[in-house]
Amino acid sequence: MNSPKQVGDLLFEKLQLPVIKKTKTGYSTDAEVLEELDSRDLSPVPALLMEHRELNKLQSTYVKALPLQINTQSHRLHTHYNQHVAATGRLSSTNPNLQNIPIRTEMGRLIRKGFVAPKGKILLGSDYSQVELRLLAHFSEDQTMIDAFKRGEDIHRQTASEVLDIPLDKITKDERSKAKAVNFGLMYGQSSFGLAQQLRISRTEAKEYITRYFQRFHKVKSYLDSLKEFSERTGYAVTYHGRKRFLADIHSQNRTMKAMAERVAINSPIQGTAADIIKLAMVRIDQEMKKQNLRSKMLLQVHDELIFEVEQEELEVMKNLVRAGMESVVDLRVPLKVDMGSGDNWYDLK
Repeated sequence: MNSPKQVGDLLFEKLQLPVIKKTKTGYSTDAEVLEELDSRDLSPVPALLMEHRELNKLQSTYVKALPLQINTQSHRLHTHYNQHVAATGRLSSTNPNLQNIPIRTEMGRLIRKGFVAPKGKILLGSDYSQVELRLLAHFSEDQTMIDAFKRGEDIHRQTASEVLDIPLDKITKDERSKAKAVNFGLMYGQSSFGLAQQLRISRTEAKEYITRYFQRFHKVKSYLDSLKEFSERTGYAVTYHGRKRFLADIHSQNRTMKAMAERVAINSPIQGTAADIIKLAMVRIDQEMKKQNLRSKMLLQVHDELIFEVEQEELEVMKNLVRAGMESVVDLRVPLKVDMGSGDNWYDLK
């Protein structure tokens, strides 16, 4: 099962499934290939292989590995946070990495049930809602996006409605998914080729969608272009709070290197500002908790989410304190919003 060669022989020799791509040593059996084969619905085997790989990874990376890292004195897991590893300015987590506990699949999410609150306490999770898109609306000053956030609209549904010129209540799930991919893809400097691959549509269709998006949200286009120009001129990208990220390849003669630097120039002010915002919120919340002599603790930062271990009698106080600390940390043209959940284990916070 773990031999790409034997899996390749099974899929393409024995089962005679179509070859999607090859490597130097034979047939490729990577996730992309298995997903493509599964989508063609020619055999149940690719889906079973994907499930086996997922279970195998969960077993080796989490189920077996995490208990071995429990501290013998506190009987808890303690991660190490690194301040200067991620170039975006975000904290990174190692030994063990608690920022990559799975969330994308239901099977992976079940791992979170293993992270439990001590007896008599409760876990509180507070997650910034679409912080990067809110920052894009703020920086670009695009009125359509700003209004959508102010009204509390679903921004992906709103995007689909604007680009496809279809009423909000007529947008399908698939149309919303496409709009979501475009919303996030543009912030990462994604090309029409990248979008076409992600959505499994033709390059022409992807290019058309991006063109229509920029016609409708023209201020977003001029803002993203201005970020590239700024980095070309200065050699760095800068966040809302003035933190710089220097881009050595922004003047590179190598087109691939330059394109990568341009993608970083577009993404850094947005992702970097999101990183600054949550760190500032953490400092404020910590100060306020000390000021009020609360016994609850801030446990984890996972990208745009903070997790607290809360005394049950302090739950309502903590909810108000955390919400205020996270939502008022910076004054933007759109409101910052957090989604909250509480429970006996990490899984139940969503």
